Amino acid sequence: MNDTVTVPAPVLEDHIARIFAAAGCDAVEAAGIAHYLLSANLAGHDSHGVIRTPRYIIWLRAGFVRAGQTISIAHETPTHAIVDGNYGFGQTVTPPAVDLGITKAKQNGLSVVGLRNTGHIGRVGDWGERAAAAGLVSLHFVNVAGGELVAPFGGVSRRFSTNPICIGVPQPDAPIILDFATSLVAEGKVLVASNGGKKVPHDALVEADGTLTGNPEALYGPIAGTSERDSAKGTGALRTFGEHKGSGLAFMCEILAGCLTGGATSGPIPGGKRGRIANGLLSIYLDPGSFGAAHFADAVRDYAGYVKDARPTTAGGEVLLPGEPERRTRAERLAHGVPLQAATWAAIGETAASLGVAVPAV
Repeated sequence: MNDTVTVPAPVLEDHIARIFAAAGCDAVEAAGIAHYLLSANLAGHDSHGVIRTPRYIIWLRAGFVRAGQTISIAHETPTHAIVDGNYGFGQTVTPPAVDLGITKAKQNGLSVVGLRNTGHIGRVGDWGERAAAAGLVSLHFVNVAGGELVAPFGGVSRRFSTNPICIGVPQPDAPIILDFATSLVAEGKVLVASNGGKKVPHDALVEADGTLTGNPEALYGPIAGTSERDSAKGTGALRTFGEHKGSGLAFMCEILAGCLTGGATSGPIPGGKRGRIANGLLSIYLDPGSFGAAHFADAVRDYAGYVKDARPTTAGGEVLLPGEPERRTRAERLAHGVPLQAATWAAIGETAASLGVAVPAV
């Protein structure tokens, strides 16, 4: 078996949709989950893409995530709302939560929406792009209740999840999207590395004894001869980026997306279902026109051009803006297919076979 399998994007999306439909999702939900998982792969963030399929199905079978859910509004004013995802798939319940924030910001100039108790929401950049397409600036803070993976600065014990932050800025041609985990690498990148993909930095993780490492087994335990990855089997932890800076941002994501939304933090959930994780998301939406920024788009474009015009560090190099690498990767993969590690494709195939779904030839 080759190290990499390349699958045409339409074939991959259809295959993943068939898997979720066979697992009990209706056709619309299955297509939506597949769409957003593929979107992450097309953007080059394989860590949040179809590699998640086997894990999602495990969670669905265990009852940790539920098919066919809609959001419930727990509290609402004209400018903000707290909504509950009812442990539905993040790709199902996050879009209506984002759309609620967009509607309120369009009506009032700004809004804040907190989403709690939702399954993995995937690539947060998708939600920044959704708001930007509506002409809004947006800020998103994420935490993972019950999902301790990351050690705080100065410690080795797991206390945070990877707690991403995203800021989206609309532009006529393409939005500017900043989207990053507060851990040195996202957990999904360790997952990709464990399947034979790109290695993570040598100091991305810390062993229980304080030794820095890039070995995925620090997070998952022994992985030889296995396809399932369980972070509960590892004794180490991911590290935050930027030492105390990333650690501080991760902490604040817990406060904003966990405490403020009325959800839960990464720590143990009293009475919670063992093994279940749930994302929390606090999103802020801003309508530039309501801030007197009549020429906001032009000002952003001019400043972005000024930044890109900086002299590169190496001859022939280029200064890139947030979101540019993703757009280029998307164009490349739509044209030539999505590369997957052979182990990832095999794991998806095992899941498909368990549901009676035929694996397409590629």
